[in-house]
Amino acid sequence: MRNDSATASDVLALTGGPANITQVTHCLTRLRLTLTDPAAVDEESLRALPGVLGVIGAGTPSLQVVLGPGVVDTVTAEVERQLAAAARAGGVRADAGAVDGGRGSKAPPRGGAVLRRVANVFVPLIPALIGCGVIAGINGLLVNAGWLPGLTPALAAIASGFMALIAVFVGYQSAKEFGGTPILGGAVAAVVVYPGVAKVTAFGVHLSPGQGGVLGALAAALLATRVEKWCRGRLPGALDVLLTPTVTVLVAGLATLYGLMYAAGAVATAIGTGANWLLTTTGAFAGLLLGGLFLPLVMLGLHQALIPIHTTLIEQQGYTVLLPLLAMAGAGQVGGALAVYVRLRHDTTLRTTIRSALPAGLLGVGEPLIYGVSLPLGRPFITACVGGSAGGAFVGFFAMLGEKVGATAIGPSGWALFPLLTGDQGPAPAIAIYAGGLLTAYATGFAATLAFGFPRPRRTTGARASSALKGS
Repeated sequence: MRNDSATASDVLALTGGPANITQVTHCLTRLRLTLTDPAAVDEESLRALPGVLGVIGAGTPSLQVVLGPGVVDTVTAEVERQLAAAARAGGVRADAGAVDGGRGSKAPPRGGAVLRRVANVFVPLIPALIGCGVIAGINGLLVNAGWLPGLTPALAAIASGFMALIAVFVGYQSAKEFGGTPILGGAVAAVVVYPGVAKVTAFGVHLSPGQGGVLGALAAALLATRVEKWCRGRLPGALDVLLTPTVTVLVAGLATLYGLMYAAGAVATAIGTGANWLLTTTGAFAGLLLGGLFLPLVMLGLHQALIPIHTTLIEQQGYTVLLPLLAMAGAGQVGGALAVYVRLRHDTTLRTTIRSALPAGLLGVGEPLIYGVSLPLGRPFITACVGGSAGGAFVGFFAMLGEKVGATAIGPSGWALFPLLTGDQGPAPAIAIYAGGLLTAYATGFAATLAFGFPRPRRTTGARASSALKGS
């Protein structure tokens, strides 16, 4: 029987204890810990814990423990509870307030850590994006069918409300993640969506509410955080309470109106234009690359860095054309896992792992299959990427023909993406093309793994995989 409390206790013990943790977050499948001393992590023992599917970022301050969907929510809550208990007992430094969103406790990010920090801004927003996206899809079906006309305006309002104010949430999360006061980040980002900006002229033109979108909100909140930190280091306590928030909102707000919104709007437009050009001009090739390279990004934990791009496309066009292509990577993984299941029929342990991980894989959660099946075996991971490339090329080919497939929200993939699909010609063609891409990725991943995934036992595949290969 699963014991999330024990799992949380073991994770804390093997990552250096509560005093070594400065921040706790999670995404759909991973517990993300920011560490003071990365060398304190017992990586080998952590990987061996029951329920831990993988460990990413060992040896760095940003550690990710792959636990899988559902489990990660309860384990994260238990980790936070145990950290809070340790803090009350005096076992954690008083300045480790990053656990509960306090400011000033995070070191400046460097290199790839910046991408992870930006991803951390958007990951908490995914549940709302999923929920609102599904409601928008249901509402679209009702409108097209002419059903429940009295209810559809209410559903439209529910589905659109979050997206209309997403800039505020991005600003709040950005300041929280980068060490500022969250509400000040939200206050500055609110400028981006305030209707009154239409009266402001910048660079000779009137601004538009929402111009720059989430990118403008992110930039505004980051600037606000820098201004706030500068003020707090120079103002005495009595003046700090009054002047720091005032100067932060004023300086960052003016910079947002007279620079950041315009610049972010230009970048957002370029992203939309570039994505459309990429698919209509080189759709099959683009799909092949994106579908084939996404699994390595997931393995490295860098796939969340694409969330701002997806969100920008949804703001601009109503859907992201990239997510259906990237979702083919998970389908290739499913096909590869099925081939392993068929080929290694004598390895009951591995077949049990595949049976338990396959439902999540069909719904687009790839980590259980990555860390439990394909990556330990080596070559099946590569052949799964081949399946993803084939599915991506299939969907991209139809984009070249003018039949783009998009998702109205981010988060789910696999079969879970069907309710969120739409495109230039409506949801029906988009669903058909996406289904064809999934079948292509399943079949190619299966065939490629059977043909090339089992050459001979290799020392790097691990004892279990080697013995299974010998028996096959």
